[in-house]
Amino acid sequence: MEIRSYRSVFDLERRIYRVDRLRLNPSGIPVRGVVYFIAILSVTLLAGRLPLLGVAVGALPWYLRDLGLPIASAAVLTVIRVEGRPFHLAAQALIRYATGPRYLAGTRPCTAPGQRWYPDEILMLPDGSDSRLRQLRYTGPGAVLVTTAHERVERRTGLQARWPIFDRSQLILRERSGAPAPARGQVIVLARGARLRVR
Repeated sequence: MEIRSYRSVFDLERRIYRVDRLRLNPSGIPVRGVVYFIAILSVTLLAGRLPLLGVAVGALPWYLRDLGLPIASAAVLTVIRVEGRPFHLAAQALIRYATGPRYLAGTRPCTAPGQRWYPDEILMLPDGSDSRLRQLRYTGPGAVLVTTAHERVERRTGLQARWPIFDRSQLILRERSGAPAPARGQVIVLARGARLRVR
């Protein structure tokens, strides 16, 4: 007799041979079958309370609904083995396979071969290293470092000048073409709510 794995030798199924003084059949009842019976009986009781399935389940006699079908189903599920694995492990593997990804690249899910890949939108924020100004809008608080030649225009209405609570001043920067760049960058500090617009 060839033994390919010690697991097949020590993989003993737990069985119940007697309950107190009541002796069961000589081969015993598998504990797995008892768990199957309890699970099937619970599903049957829950199905009896549902609106549509309750009518169909309630039409069966109680001995067939509460004893016959659960015992027969548990006996069949105890006998079933898929590639040497018990039913619950095989069903778990099949469900995991059916709900899992179909294609993997390494260990990560990927698209099927032959399909086109579209990259996500890329957000590019200039860091100010260009030789020109880019159009943007920014609302303070914060600070802006400008290293190119520019002119500043500040807009403030009369309402904002009278009541500081409505102060939402706007600073506009325009690039001065042909003018030399400043030797050192200029830092513009914006208060909370102040708006900067670069044209």
